[in-house]
Amino acid sequence: MPRTSAVCLLLVSVVLTAGACSVGRPDRASSAAVPPGTPTTARPSSPAAVPALTEAQARAALVTETDLGEPWIPTEGAATWRDGLLKAQTDRPDCQRLLDTLYSEELFGTTTRSRAVTALDDTWDEAQLRYQVVTQRPADVDTTLAWLRTLPNKCASFTATTSQGDLRAGQVSGLELPEIGDAREALRLTLAGESADGEFALTLDVAAVRVGDDALALTNGGIGNVSADVTQGIAQLGAERLTEVRKRGRAEV
Repeated sequence: MPRTSAVCLLLVSVVLTAGACSVGRPDRASSAAVPPGTPTTARPSSPAAVPALTEAQARAALVTETDLGEPWIPTEGAATWRDGLLKAQTDRPDCQRLLDTLYSEELFGTTTRSRAVTALDDTWDEAQLRYQVVTQRPADVDTTLAWLRTLPNKCASFTATTSQGDLRAGQVSGLELPEIGDAREALRLTLAGESADGEFALTLDVAAVRVGDDALALTNGGIGNVSADVTQGIAQLGAERLTEVRKRGRAEV
């Protein structure tokens, strides 16, 4: 069964919006870039006094290989393209920040609470998925989302030099997400270049969603096929799961 089919069938149980998963149209969402100035819909956040999720609750909100099924398995280690492509330098400050953030895997910074993380490998296309649940002040999460929203404009086209001295052509475009959570943002980064085996391109989707005082972040990337539908589907499943975990109860102060 194609990856897009498996994810879509899984999401039927959480009431998907029409067309959120569409087998055979993996590039539809990635090509429909969201204009940088488009506001992110936000609803009132939960009261500041609400306590953080416990670590157990954060882990319960993760999306894992059990949810996704074939071809996803627990990761066998960092992808080989991380050091070779993300560890690069560019003279564009925001593009450099993006590369550094993706390399460090700290989209929301290091001042987060209730961190729970899972990493999965796609055994078919050698893509790698990293999924994270954190608790952080809504204003801080929204600041990160606002920064992500500017990148399709600021980093629409840039050049980066890897630690080996190789030039890579970078592009950032908007990636549409369903109406999930209280605020959300996503983008697609591509880094293209040449190697001894010929031309290649890294595709890396980045998505972040705030649900009240909690947030999720995911990256889905690789040198082979990277489906925007899969990224969207996992983001929606994760937002639904985080919402349910929040409803079931929070830690007592």
